[in-house]
Amino acid sequence: MAGTGGRTGEPEATGVEAASAPERSESSRCMPFEDCVAGIKSSLKNPTVRFLMERMEKAGCPMPPGMITARNCGTADKNGSYGSRIGITVCCEEIRYKDEITQLLIHELIHAYDDCVVKDMDWKNCAHHACSEIRANHLSGDCHYKRELLRGFMKMRGHEQECVKRRALMSLRNNPHCSGTAAKDAVEAVWSICYNDTRPFDRAP
Repeated sequence: MAGTGGRTGEPEATGVEAASAPERSESSRCMPFEDCVAGIKSSLKNPTVRFLMERMEKAGCPMPPGMITARNCGTADKNGSYGSRIGITVCCEEIRYKDEITQLLIHELIHAYDDCVVKDMDWKNCAHHACSEIRANHLSGDCHYKRELLRGFMKMRGHEQECVKRRALMSLRNNPHCSGTAAKDAVEAVWSICYNDTRPFDRAP
């Protein structure tokens, strides 16, 4: 999900920036803040994460120190975001497993890649935002059938494209510039070209 946010704290050597650890109840099902930070550092070694970071650097957009921030976002049902000039935010209070961190970084790095290579990228433009959401949900594996089953969506045939559309629409509707029917119209308008745009991969992973 592309979005905006803030960050605080001092950058660490790994390029991961950590805000103050939030208080949490003993009954919390999410991982401790320190484990979340460690999980981000570990996820940076993932082959797909490394591939995307390398392609960003080749495109002229190397990741600066502190581009990835671990913090307590205070936003329910949102495990992270990407924002221009802000970077990637991982909302640790919504993370339960390390795999979620890796998946989140892949998704948000695709947004970052689009921000890098698309001329005059404008996140207030519903078509621009829709295209990046379609690509991020398609190329990140967010809509793999096993993930859909865990979300309670049981359809097997044609599930992936339906999932990509559904999740792209959910993100667009959080964009205040894409209210009403604008989100759906934008997704439909750019669907074919953006779903089939697999850059920087040769094909959808």
